[in-house]
Amino acid sequence: MLSQPFKSVVAQGEITVGGFLVMSLVSLLLGLLVSAAAVFIGKKSRSVSVTLTVIPLIVQVIIMIVNGNIGVGIGVAGAFSLVRYRSNPGTASDIMMVFVAMTSGLIVGVGYIGLAVIFTVIAIAAYAAVTAAGLGKRKRGLKELKITIPEGLNYPHIFDDIFKKYTSSCELIRVHTTNMGSMYQLTYNIVLSDEDLEKEMIDMIRCRNGNLDIICGMPPELSEAERL
Repeated sequence: MLSQPFKSVVAQGEITVGGFLVMSLVSLLLGLLVSAAAVFIGKKSRSVSVTLTVIPLIVQVIIMIVNGNIGVGIGVAGAFSLVRYRSNPGTASDIMMVFVAMTSGLIVGVGYIGLAVIFTVIAIAAYAAVTAAGLGKRKRGLKELKITIPEGLNYPHIFDDIFKKYTSSCELIRVHTTNMGSMYQLTYNIVLSDEDLEKEMIDMIRCRNGNLDIICGMPPELSEAERL
């Protein structure tokens, strides 16, 4: 009984219309399951949801077509390697859900429908458990502060007294020049002691940086590739 999910429903080198329709339906259902998990657990966008729904079906069809043909399989892999994403970089969890969807479609494509269902359920359950446990969750109240200063200011300790008064923690994470080197932009990760005093802190910084640009907001969600 337990071995049934690990048996392929596809005969070697043979694809029937009925089998194709059944496997396509399973791929779409698994895509919907992964998409629902991404939306309700990971709070992903509509575009990510639609993509995750269709990916298993696309991968399943490709695998069914190249099944047993090593040459064509290598050609398809080469075509995939030429793909370049033109949209904004995704987060690590986005990439993980895409891999789950692709793997589900791949397993269905070789005929292991039961195994595909088991894998998808386990992957989503693990994702839900890790998310519920709050592992890797961003520190509460963490904000990113960007301050532009003239090149003549000695930036390492210029705002120390202000940060000591208004923040419980502060870390300078990046410095880069702007406006052809005539200005510096300092990027800090801060945690405010009292969020109601954010405007007061910004006004104090404005007096010191000559009323140049100041940006305070939530840190961007970076993918693992961007962090390396």
